[in-house]
Amino acid sequence: MNPIIEKTIEFVKETLADAEAGHDWFHIERVYKTALTINEQEKGDELIVALAALLHDIADPKFNDGDEEIGPRIAGDFLKSIGVDSSIIEHVKQIIINLSYKASLGTVTFHSKELDIVQDADRLDAIGAIGIARAFTYGGYKNRVLYDPEVKPNLNMSKEEYKNSTGPTVNHFYEKLFLLKDLMKTPAGKNIAQKRHNFMQEYLDQFYNEWAGMK
Repeated sequence: MNPIIEKTIEFVKETLADAEAGHDWFHIERVYKTALTINEQEKGDELIVALAALLHDIADPKFNDGDEEIGPRIAGDFLKSIGVDSSIIEHVKQIIINLSYKASLGTVTFHSKELDIVQDADRLDAIGAIGIARAFTYGGYKNRVLYDPEVKPNLNMSKEEYKNSTGPTVNHFYEKLFLLKDLMKTPAGKNIAQKRHNFMQEYLDQFYNEWAGMK
């Protein structure tokens, strides 16, 4: 393994040792592996893809008072400390800045093949069986209700509304998770996303039946 990747993995594991379960090292590891799998087809810069995948949630704004600058700064400082080239550092920082779903609700000015690859990998971890588990884990962390039929999903949220949302966890499926399939950028990402999307639909069908006492 590339020594730079080894050092980065060690750094991420240590930094996220006490992270919320949906945004911990195991989330990073899944995104990292998926990004490398997608990159086999897309032929992006493997080092940039790997570093961005490993560092994309090093300081998620959700757990840092909404600070969207701390993650790129920590990632950049770390990469500089282990001697990574400045052009690679800047590219990785730009991917981290523009990766999240809420970032896509604002104005996006940076684009690259590597961003598309890591973004698809991160979004894939938000859907399917693991995506469902992560959604309810985070909902529990924020003490949100599972479902409230009286609270309808907000389907036209601005970036600020999305950041400050406190709705039931099931609403999150409609406000974000079901939208991700059509936001995939790579052929590999699109293929995997369709299967995970279908699974989430089946899950909610069962959820509503159980909620109604039918099955």
